[in-house]
Amino acid sequence: MPMNADEIERLIKDALPDARIELKDLRGDGDHYQAHVVSSAFTGRTRVQQHQMVYAALQGRVGGVLHALALTTSAQTE
Repeated sequence: MPMNADEIERLIKDALPDARIELKDLRGDGDHYQAHVVSSAFTGRTRVQQHQMVYAALQGRVGGVLHALALTTSAQTE
């Protein structure tokens, strides 16, 4: 069963409360998403570490319930 965008955003926000999330369903099937996540929690972390934080927030769903996630991240600069 596909994951809906609200659930993805909720999981990320639970782990990264200040996150700004832009989420797009690439195929309209709930299985292939593109996400851009901005959070102050990423400050001082490598891109790989930032992505690991988002994947951890999704609690193992990537590659399973959530088939594919094209992810970009950045630290909040404000």
